Amino acid sequence: MSTELQNRPAARPDKRARAPQGPWRSNIGLKIAMAVSGVLLVLFLIVHMAGNLHVFEGREEMNAYAHGLRTFGEPLLPHESLLWVLRIGLIAAAAVHIWSAVVLTRRALAARPVRYASKKPAKGESRHAVATMRWGAAVVFLFIIWHLLDLTFRTVNPVKDVPDAYGAVVATFSPERWPVTVFYLLALFALYFHLRHGIWSAVQTISGPDTKWRKRTQAIGLAVALIVVLGFAIVPISVTFGLVS
Repeated sequence: MSTELQNRPAARPDKRARAPQGPWRSNIGLKIAMAVSGVLLVLFLIVHMAGNLHVFEGREEMNAYAHGLRTFGEPLLPHESLLWVLRIGLIAAAAVHIWSAVVLTRRALAARPVRYASKKPAKGESRHAVATMRWGAAVVFLFIIWHLLDLTFRTVNPVKDVPDAYGAVVATFSPERWPVTVFYLLALFALYFHLRHGIWSAVQTISGPDTKWRKRTQAIGLAVALIVVLGFAIVPISVTFGLVS
């Protein structure tokens, strides 16, 4: 017996369990990365929404605004430099945001293989809002793909002339293409819930769980979500119903 125990190989330590975890791979680091990338995406949405409102100034003003974005920095910078910097930055922010969300979700599921008996949601959170964060993100992702094909690359847009940004917007939301408008509004509906809860979560992550800021951050998330969604929604609605033509 003793000889067998002496000859038995020692158990190897679990390197994965003892491997040091860098600060940006920890849960806190991932939450911070998700919050910061989310804030950057929200700032872009606000700027993009404000740019879309130029459609109410008419074709000339809208196309002049779009032309200014494409030619910003010329001749010192190549054509569309600003747009490509924004696109690359958005791709990076979106990648960090999605990757952080996926890793955190997988870790949460692994740490809680069995559902809690209690159905009561965590304090400050809405179970409905948390659920819509997931399906809402999927809907928004599909919409972004369509939006790029429609108004950025003009693959599915009737107007192929790139300088005519006004004509492309009017064409895509024309009355005969009402399904596009409906899809656009459904995506904005999903974006509203994602923004409302996401902004609250981001502020909580960055500032910490300060109870006196809890209601304020919820109000901020609600206000920003409403402003962004209504600002985007007014354009397709106005075009579809003939207020912009």
